[in-house]
Amino acid sequence: MTGPMAAHMWRGFATGALLAALASPSLAASDPSTLNLMLSADIRGTAPGVVRDENTDTVMMHVFEGLVGLREDGSVGPMLAQAITTSPDQTRYRFTLRPGLRFSNGTPVTSAAVVRSWHWYLEAKNNWLCLPSFDGTAGSKLLSVTADSANAVTFTIDKPDPMFLSRMAGPECGASAILADASFAPDGSLRQPIATGPYKLDSWRRGQDITLSANPFYRSRGGGTDGYVGGKAALARTLHFYIIRDDASRLAALIKGQLDILTNLSTADIRQLRYVPQVRVLSAPVAGLNAILIQTNDPLLRDIRIRRALALTIDLDAITALTTASTGKANPSVVPTASAYHSPAQSLRYRPNIPEAKRLLAAAGYHGQPITMVVNRRYADQFDQALLVQSMARAAGITIALQVLDWATQLDRYQTGNYQLMSFAYSARAEPYGSYSSMLGDRAVSKRKVWGDPTAIAMLKQYSRSSDPTARQALLDQLHRRMIAQLPLIALFNNSDANAIRPGITGFKSWMMSRARYWNVAKTGGQS
Repeated sequence: MTGPMAAHMWRGFATGALLAALASPSLAASDPSTLNLMLSADIRGTAPGVVRDENTDTVMMHVFEGLVGLREDGSVGPMLAQAITTSPDQTRYRFTLRPGLRFSNGTPVTSAAVVRSWHWYLEAKNNWLCLPSFDGTAGSKLLSVTADSANAVTFTIDKPDPMFLSRMAGPECGASAILADASFAPDGSLRQPIATGPYKLDSWRRGQDITLSANPFYRSRGGGTDGYVGGKAALARTLHFYIIRDDASRLAALIKGQLDILTNLSTADIRQLRYVPQVRVLSAPVAGLNAILIQTNDPLLRDIRIRRALALTIDLDAITALTTASTGKANPSVVPTASAYHSPAQSLRYRPNIPEAKRLLAAAGYHGQPITMVVNRRYADQFDQALLVQSMARAAGITIALQVLDWATQLDRYQTGNYQLMSFAYSARAEPYGSYSSMLGDRAVSKRKVWGDPTAIAMLKQYSRSSDPTARQALLDQLHRRMIAQLPLIALFNNSDANAIRPGITGFKSWMMSRARYWNVAKTGGQS
């Protein structure tokens, strides 16, 4: 329904939901020097790139900084490094540190700290998720990290790798953060990370809240907000993250002024907040991907005819519009629509064709056997897309049963490949290589990979070794055609980074990586 009647219905729904939520427990009173923020669930840990998700990245990337980081457009720029030089054969990278850098405990940032931090990352027992990007599994092998002087470090890799700096910069890797010696216990294990970001971790009451305070020793690069690099200023002296799992309670807290910023808005949030005059919604396209993962080792779903039949029932445009309140972009490709590499070939997709879907199912001997799709309620977009896929598949006689799990349990199932179908969303990756490597790889080594085609793996490796944009585009186009043919997953859309801010909040920016940044954000009456 559209037009005035629909608007009236939405307005009534929004008002009713918000009024009901106003009875929820109150948060702390607003303090002009504190940004009151929210998370939909607790962070998973504080070690960079070990046990993480987007909530964890959002909080800890205020604490972590690496030698390099992502710019606003997803390219890589220097962060703790002042200068980066490479050897003629492209196998040695020399990083010169910016002068005057200190950790949040006041100790100086030295080349020795860089070496120690990287030795910790490279030890397999520490379970750094990005280790395969540096041990030769999914790229070049990092042979050594050595201190040339007190403020210069050389990284040596076994072969040229155009992706080397991009791998270092990834927020999913904790930006390969450089940590102070005091971060480590005598046995070499990580206690609490002491890093160089504009904020430091003050407290973490599990399941309740997290408090970050301004790093008194922070030295900004200067300039404005630019991804995870650029100038950073802790204009709010304290960041207080409340863990609020209930959608209505979060909205009520925003309306009452108990939250200053509400991030990661769901479709329902966007629709309701359109009728709330005292908040403003900001959005930007993201590089993450919503998709239906398919376990191709499953006895039923290993039949490509069944997978293709499912794809032929799905209307990407309708799912995108309904799931994102028309703020997302339908996308059948792993390459984000915002990427310069999203060529016309990346738009190749299945179109709804119920008669053909039924023909394929009959040929495969499928007669309505239930197929279970794992989903969670923590992320409304993932739950909504599951409902829509379930409904659309029913038109061809495909029976999908939803198994709703808590997010942590679903992540465990994802990591082990224990599902038939899974409604999922991949975190934003700035580079297409990162987007593909999150789902493509040797499944005997990593069970969380959904696509193990050796030819595709070889093509991705070839892409990572090439610095020629034309050759890289051709490889990405071939990869997309191969993925569409094999269907290890059904890519649906790229969502938007939609956030709501209260009056008096300045400096906040949505961006393609869909992780909120609170440096350079001021609150009327706050301290600087």
